[in-house]
Amino acid sequence: MIRNMVTDLQKGNTSIVVKDLVKRFDDVTALDGLTLEIKPGELFGLLGPNGAGKTTLINILAGIADPTEGSVEVAGFSMPGQSGDVRELIGVCPQDTAVYDYLTGRENVELFGALHAMPSRDVRKNTDDLLERLSLSGDADRRVGKFSGGMRRRINLIMALVHDPQIAFLDEPTVAMDPQSRRAVWDFIRSLRDRGKTIILTTHYMEEAEELCDRVGIIDNGKLIATGSPDDLKKQNGSEDLEGVFITLTGRSIREGI
Repeated sequence: MIRNMVTDLQKGNTSIVVKDLVKRFDDVTALDGLTLEIKPGELFGLLGPNGAGKTTLINILAGIADPTEGSVEVAGFSMPGQSGDVRELIGVCPQDTAVYDYLTGRENVELFGALHAMPSRDVRKNTDDLLERLSLSGDADRRVGKFSGGMRRRINLIMALVHDPQIAFLDEPTVAMDPQSRRAVWDFIRSLRDRGKTIILTTHYMEEAEELCDRVGIIDNGKLIATGSPDDLKKQNGSEDLEGVFITLTGRSIREGI
C-alpha cells in the first residue's frame, strides 16, 4: 500500500489536505478552523508568533496528536485513523532535540534506522551519506553529550531522515545554529526539495523562509491568515521583506506562547 501511495505522490496527487481543523487543550484553542493544502514536492513554510499553533499542526499531521474537529489527509491517508500507514512516508525533526547523550552520533542515527526496520546495509549507507552531507563524519563516533548545540540539531535532523521519507516535517531545525551550520542545513534542505521531497518547515527566521520556501502560510491565533510565495506576499503587503509582511499581519506585540 505504501509503495502505491508513493507512486501517487510522484504523479502529483495532493500530499497534505487539512480542512476546518480544530485542536483544543482544556480552555485553549490552539487551532481554530484551519484549512490548508500542501502539494507534493513543495517546500512549505509555517510562520507565526509563539503559540500560534505551528507545532500543534505538525504534531497532528505527523500523527502525534489527534484533532478535536476537522479532517486531515496525508498522502491520501486519513489522520489519525490511518497514521500507521503514513509512518514510513514521513520524517519528523522536532523543535526540541531528541537524542541519547550516552550514544555516539552514528549510534543515534543507526538506532533510528533500526526502529524503521531498515536493512542494516541501508542503515549504514544512509547514515554515512547524511553524516557526510551535514559535515558530521569527523565527529560521528563521539558521544552526543559532547556535541555543541548546533551539532546536536544536525544529528537530530539526520535521525529524522535516515529512512529517506517522502515527507519531512522540520520544526525550527536551525535554532541556535551558527551562520555556517545554518547555511549548510539550508543547502541540505534544498537538496531534499530537488529530490522531490515534500517539506514542511517551521521557523522564526524570516530570511530562512524567504530563502528556502516555495510558499509560506502565516498562522496567528490558530487561524491561517495568509498564504502565498514570499514574493507575492511582499507585493500584496507593500513590504521589502518577509519580516515586514509578518509584522504587518500579526502585529508588534510580544507573544509568550503556550
